Amino acid sequence: MKSVVLTLFIIPVIFFSSLNNKTQASDNIVVLELFTSQGCSSCPPADKYLDEVKSDKVIALSYHVDYWDYIGWKDPFSKSTYAEKQSLYATKFNSSTIYTPQLVINGKEHIVGSDKRLVHRKIAEYSKKSNDNKVQLSNVSKSESLVRFGYTVDGEIKDKYIRTVLVINERKTSVKRGENRNKELINTNIVVNELRFKLKDNSGLGSITLPKIITDKDELSLILIIENKTFDILGAAQKAL
Repeated sequence: MKSVVLTLFIIPVIFFSSLNNKTQASDNIVVLELFTSQGCSSCPPADKYLDEVKSDKVIALSYHVDYWDYIGWKDPFSKSTYAEKQSLYATKFNSSTIYTPQLVINGKEHIVGSDKRLVHRKIAEYSKKSNDNKVQLSNVSKSESLVRFGYTVDGEIKDKYIRTVLVINERKTSVKRGENRNKELINTNIVVNELRFKLKDNSGLGSITLPKIITDKDELSLILIIENKTFDILGAAQKAL
């Protein structure tokens, strides 16, 4: 496990606007957010296990942070905003450090992402808990630059936020430098774009842009998350594109 002193406390809040198949609204969704890096030698086992545990009801998200890039390898998926996001979780959890591989479960607690037994136990625990909100995606369509969709949220929405996440399902990278030099890493569930805004209505239309890092060969997924202002995740849905 690698850690750094906490220094960042910023969050970008961005609005998204505007619209094939309908997803089933479901209870007991578990959302796993892994903070990882190609520059971290402790991360590949956690990256692999995250992909093994994902399912229809376990949504896996991999956030590549940028604070290990200085070692000599620039992670192509890393963003400073993901380190900032991790710092907000650290503030919530009263932690003075951030580390990789850190796994946050439903926004409510964190554990070391490579601890298979504990990850398995926590998934089983959270799978027994009903979500406060049910989320349904509909009319999902992808163009060259944009994904459009419709959404419906069941349950109370006061003081809640909607988060839209765009994910590359898998990429292989030949790492030339850093702690993982001369290795070919397989990364999965890679977050490449994320938007968050306050939820005002139980249904609506949204869109999210496709960043330039996405290629024609990439398989993508769209995830919609409902959370409160302290980042507790209260419901989610996913759709393969």
